[in-house]
Amino acid sequence: MLNRTKLSGILHHYSGIIGYWIAFFSLLSCNNVPTSDYVNPQTCISCHPKEFAEWKNSHHDLAMQVANDSTVLGNFDETTFSHFGVESRFFKKDGKFYVNTEGAEGYPADFEIKYTFGFTPLQQYLIEFPGGRLQCLGIAWDTLENRWFHLYPDEKIAHNDPLHWTGTYQNWNHMCAECHSTNLQKNYDFTTDSYRTTWDVIDVSCQACHGPGTKHLEWAKVKDTPAAKNYKNTGLFIDYKTSPWQTVDNCAPCHSRRSQITHDDQVDRPYLDNFVPSLLREGLYFPDGQILDEVYVYGSFLQSKMYQAGVTCMHCHNPHSLKLKLQGNALCTQCHQPLVNPAFPGLPLVNYDSPTHHFHKLDSAGASCVACHMPGRTYMIVDPRRDHSMKIPRPDLSLALGVPNACNGCHADKSTEWALSFVEKWYGTKKNQEKNFAETIALARNGNAGTARTLVPLVADSTQPAIVRATALELIEGTDEQSVAVVHTALNNQEPLIRATAAERFSHVTPQGNLSPLLPLLSDSIRAVRIEAARGFALRPDVNMDSSCQDAYQHALVEYKESQFANADKPSSLMNLAIFFEHQQKADSAIFFYQKTIARDPYFSPAYLNLANLYSRMQQNSLAEQTLRTALKFTPTDGQCHYSLGLLLAEANRLQDAVQHLALAVKYLPAQERILYNYALALQKLQRRDDAESAFLKAFSLNRNSADILYALAVFYAQDEEWQQAHVYAEKLQKILPEAAGVQQLIQYIDGNLR
Repeated sequence: MLNRTKLSGILHHYSGIIGYWIAFFSLLSCNNVPTSDYVNPQTCISCHPKEFAEWKNSHHDLAMQVANDSTVLGNFDETTFSHFGVESRFFKKDGKFYVNTEGAEGYPADFEIKYTFGFTPLQQYLIEFPGGRLQCLGIAWDTLENRWFHLYPDEKIAHNDPLHWTGTYQNWNHMCAECHSTNLQKNYDFTTDSYRTTWDVIDVSCQACHGPGTKHLEWAKVKDTPAAKNYKNTGLFIDYKTSPWQTVDNCAPCHSRRSQITHDDQVDRPYLDNFVPSLLREGLYFPDGQILDEVYVYGSFLQSKMYQAGVTCMHCHNPHSLKLKLQGNALCTQCHQPLVNPAFPGLPLVNYDSPTHHFHKLDSAGASCVACHMPGRTYMIVDPRRDHSMKIPRPDLSLALGVPNACNGCHADKSTEWALSFVEKWYGTKKNQEKNFAETIALARNGNAGTARTLVPLVADSTQPAIVRATALELIEGTDEQSVAVVHTALNNQEPLIRATAAERFSHVTPQGNLSPLLPLLSDSIRAVRIEAARGFALRPDVNMDSSCQDAYQHALVEYKESQFANADKPSSLMNLAIFFEHQQKADSAIFFYQKTIARDPYFSPAYLNLANLYSRMQQNSLAEQTLRTALKFTPTDGQCHYSLGLLLAEANRLQDAVQHLALAVKYLPAQERILYNYALALQKLQRRDDAESAFLKAFSLNRNSADILYALAVFYAQDEEWQQAHVYAEKLQKILPEAAGVQQLIQYIDGNLR
């Protein structure tokens, strides 16, 4: 379930280049879907009856079904459910299932339930709309408690909000479909904003995991003959007998928080040829990598020691029934035991299932391995899921960074200090001193560690998981020598996730530098790496490229644009295209895609901010102002929009209006000293001396080393002939900029009057 902070915006109609883009997208539209190599799943039964029986009635089998009396679990017997004044009624008519609820126009109407989506612990319902859309109803059925509930229980969702069940973020075609059916082809047509979505099997069948079965059936007919050698991997595209890491990647497409970078999954290609996983970003993960938002296992498991040692999903889960292979601690002690495990000979031979390790009574909740090492969070209101990073509880990090720990997860009535005292009593203080990346990530997120001193060693630490090192790379903002060097080195890392992230960062940390180190990555074996390298060059069109590299660049650039066009029904991809064309100095195209982004999500304020800035650079300030004012109609508490509008008005010397919006920007973003600084300047121009002084001093308290703030304070007091105060700030400024001629002149002027 999508959980995001609402953003804001609205569409400004712009038609100058629509004809061009209609023609372009017509070429990309999937009007000729190739003949499928997928077969009827019933053909698998004769050779694989055991596996088929295990799969039957599993989560995969029941992932999506046609709505009928045998599949619908919710109570449609004239039941009602109320949410923020909207009453929904569930009923049956002529053997079909219906809900009467608020539609896209804000009025109640009857909607037929076309499909069920999932079956436990909740079941959702899909409703068909014009244009091939299927929308997920925001009310779901709790199959354990037998009740209706809303997926946003504490929030009133307006009918024109993209989070409304009829909106873009509840659209099945691009938000959910791919992982609930087999050989899902989205077939989105940008020119008509419609779908012709198809599947070969409505649920997650054998071929969703093993690939299309036609070649396998051919192999089965000749498997005992010499002709069988002509079929690689028994004719199946996906091989589960390669490396354990590839085996995990085979599950990752549907069990990861990720973005798609192709029109259609190439099932025989590596994961990073089709997808890019979300890194350990703020809002998704806690600084120590524990799950926060709904991230679907993969990103967590990549952090674990189990993954590094070659443990796969199938060591714990039956791949067909999806059930755990063993119950309780037996699942973990199949490997973690006093006896040597030939599969993992390096494991310490310890009896972990003992009070000498976990210090809890046997068979108690605290004696469970997963209680300590896989604490869970609940998503979609009723769906608990366990963290697969399998970390050691660290109450010390809870104290320092506010991250959760498993001890207080169970003992919620106790303090973190209480939990820490027991950890130190049982295991000693050494456990709290083990190296952890959490502090570095937390500081970087707060804007205090974007330098070589903290992030660079983490990026360079080969003992850390690739996803952790890639996250550190993504957080590097500095352009100092060490930062540039570590990003440069990462371009050649053996881990493609690190190479791709380094390619994305390189053009940022070398804004005026040489991009030639990116050139080899244009021909990288992994698509995710190639497209990031291409984007790096595309965002710097001023960089000259040798003609010998042009072919690789053009090929990778096409792949990058395809990766965005493949998701042209998503606001984020439309935004990326707008940014791309803006950097290519194609303003008309950039405006077109910014407006399409806003049309798709009228709460997405970054699109407005970018569009307003573009209008401003084009000296079309009236359009910039109109854009920002429209944005604020949707999200009136967006501090960045108020700030941008305030600056725009101040530039036009409309200071009274400017101060109003700058004051609101300070209210909603009180920790940003730059906003306070500009607010103070505007107040000073309006001769509101006391208010200006207060704002300057607050800005100074947030950043005592800002040359701009120190200079402004020195001048502020000098203008009021408060020479002693002016001297204090001028002296601080001189320590930061000892060689600056302007600073020397300012000090001389102040000191001359101070005498």
